[in-house]
Amino acid sequence: MAGTKKNFKATKKFEQKHLKTVLEKRKAGAKIKQQHILKTKKHARKATDAEFFKGPEDADKAAKSRQSKTSHVNEMSVDDFFGGGFEIVDKAPKPKPSKSSSKQLGKRKRDEPQISQSDDDDAEDDIEISDAEQPVGSDSEEDDTRLDDGDLGMSKDAMDALAKDDPDFYKFLKENDPDALDFDDADLAEVDELSASEDDGDDSPRKKRKKSTQSNAAVASSPDNELTQEMVARWKASMTENHSLKAARQIVLAFRSAAHLNEDEDDTGGNRQPYTISSPEVFHDVLIVALRQIPEVIQHHIPVKESASGKVYVPTESKKFKPLSMLLRSFTSSILHMLPTLSDDATLKLTLSALTPLVPYILTFRKLLKTLIKTVVGFWSQPTSSDPTRITAFLVLRRLMVVGDKGTREALLKATYQGLIAGARTTNVNTLQGINLMKNSAAELWGLDQSIGYTTAYNFIRQLAIHLRNSIVHNKNDSYKRVYNWQYIHSLDFWSFVLSEHCNTLREAEAGKESQLRLLIYPLVQVTLGAMRLIPTATYFPLRFHMIRSLLRISRSTGTYIPLASVLIEVLNSAEMRRSPKQATLKALDFHVAYKAPKAYLRTRVYQDGVGEQVVDLFSEYFVLWSTNIAFPEFALPVIIMLKRWLKQSRKKASGNNNGKLRSGLVLLVQKLESNAKFIEGKRAKVDFAPRDRTQVDAFLKDYSWEKTPVGAYVVAQRKAGAEKAKMMEEARKEDERKRKEEEQEALEEDVAEMESEDEDEDEDEDEVMDDMDEDDDEENEDEESSDDE
Repeated sequence: MAGTKKNFKATKKFEQKHLKTVLEKRKAGAKIKQQHILKTKKHARKATDAEFFKGPEDADKAAKSRQSKTSHVNEMSVDDFFGGGFEIVDKAPKPKPSKSSSKQLGKRKRDEPQISQSDDDDAEDDIEISDAEQPVGSDSEEDDTRLDDGDLGMSKDAMDALAKDDPDFYKFLKENDPDALDFDDADLAEVDELSASEDDGDDSPRKKRKKSTQSNAAVASSPDNELTQEMVARWKASMTENHSLKAARQIVLAFRSAAHLNEDEDDTGGNRQPYTISSPEVFHDVLIVALRQIPEVIQHHIPVKESASGKVYVPTESKKFKPLSMLLRSFTSSILHMLPTLSDDATLKLTLSALTPLVPYILTFRKLLKTLIKTVVGFWSQPTSSDPTRITAFLVLRRLMVVGDKGTREALLKATYQGLIAGARTTNVNTLQGINLMKNSAAELWGLDQSIGYTTAYNFIRQLAIHLRNSIVHNKNDSYKRVYNWQYIHSLDFWSFVLSEHCNTLREAEAGKESQLRLLIYPLVQVTLGAMRLIPTATYFPLRFHMIRSLLRISRSTGTYIPLASVLIEVLNSAEMRRSPKQATLKALDFHVAYKAPKAYLRTRVYQDGVGEQVVDLFSEYFVLWSTNIAFPEFALPVIIMLKRWLKQSRKKASGNNNGKLRSGLVLLVQKLESNAKFIEGKRAKVDFAPRDRTQVDAFLKDYSWEKTPVGAYVVAQRKAGAEKAKMMEEARKEDERKRKEEEQEALEEDVAEMESEDEDEDEDEDEVMDDMDEDDDEENEDEESSDDE
């Protein structure tokens, strides 16, 4: 019984003190074995890519070089040991550790962090990068990826957790081994070691090089290390002439200090920056040198190979890749940290353009890549960004789309669409130009990989259809607002941009095949027609006109017939257009930046004139698409009859519409349609083929310019008049804006003058009060003196 009780106590004690640690170690070991198995499978899948980029001979050499790594444990670092995949190694005889040595080693003992499946899943959900499409790399790449994800080694986050859990041990490390807490500089110190090995060769002992590196790091991290222009100029010359890695490391450290300028230690995680910058000239020099020289240095030491299809190969098996990847991550993180603090367009353009040559290297760091996409898309879609900034950010996104794998491309397209919708929330005269620029630029991305572009576009158009269906089924008071807003309108308009650009008949003829995106024309047209008829009232006529223009763009580019005449006839037959309007002194409504007419505009002559102009303009743009078609007379006949019927009804005195401007515009439109019908009939009378000959029918007037037709000439004149009117309105708007700013400046100056005058009055009042007090004091003193004399 005594033995059993003793064993029970020992078991309980083991469970309390050691069981958790043992289980964690077993899980970590099982995870490492699983990673080793996955690594061998990845190597087999990447064999074909290695032969494609490097050839079979180079691939065999790379494999042999990996197999011939040193097997001596004492000469291997922790990264090399784990990168070796637990191969059989020659263990050197070790002396028996004494108590003192065990204590010394205990100081640097680090527990492996627990590896959970949830962390890996989260990392996979961030950006899915497929193994087959990933840039070809070596073992070191996978080791770096594991270290990036925090699977092995002791990271800075783990040290921060240690400071919270065991502050005494953290204080002991800080006092006795501060190098263990300095991660960024220690990582970048490998760049100095690599540069020293290039300059001096392998003859110098490792201990000396390590001491020199530590001394350099200590100098760089000293609190009074003031950065000067002479230091920056010296580093610049060294990088320009010799592509020095030492100078690149110092520039990256200086750039990191500039990125975290004017930040407290609490904001930077308690880390002191290696350099202090107090001069704006030095700050400017550091930015220029870092943003222009660092990408060139990295490209010189790790050149990127790119195939004709856009697939890139980064030589990750090079000995320079690991230390330079640390430098690259630090430099890119500093850029992403600095970008939100910049406001100058030229500086923003330079900073964003520095990311473009770094894109192939960043593809291997998924977390950094996710942050990069989010930041660049934010600047591209920000309403306050200028056009040059948007274009520069788009070039970075386009480069990512070209060289990225399928997972990266899909994540990029989703982030771009979300950024576009967020940036289109507010639409006015000032933001409309930027929104159109975003639509045109983002539409190009969907054509770079049409298989992924089709999938993402289908999902987003399906979401728009679901919103429309919910608004129809759940017909509540505010259910229509899910559809009738600027974001929904710009979404439909954007997809019309995408389909009109990549389903263009000329582009498809050049490619020799139909675009995969052409299948999306029908669902997009159906959703757009359903959205414009959701609430068929006069209040939302501007929204209807926006959507009709989107469909006209698709029809013009793809050659697809979309019936739009009935939608415009519904506008003319509404109660708003059949009755005579009332006079009003309102300003003309700008239909380009409005999707809803204010209540004050309804039933007014100003609004009716504007709607009439839009109807005539859209009718002419609709019929000019088929102005050279052999069936134009039959195609235009129903519309001509309905327009004449409406004009006849409008002439009635009791129930007609006496708006002469509207009627004159429709009469001119009818005349042009009839003239074009007669023109086609005259050309059609000279043909000698039957309607069943589809080839000849399609070729009818194919080479005839549409501008020479009666409707075409009318549309050309209408467009020219519209452009002049838009120019005049823009000039008037700018003049009003200038006058408003001048009035605000004058009001501000008047307020300042009033405040100054009030301050002067208060000063005068205070002086008078002080004088009165002095006089009272003098009188009291005189009275006291007189009383003393008495």
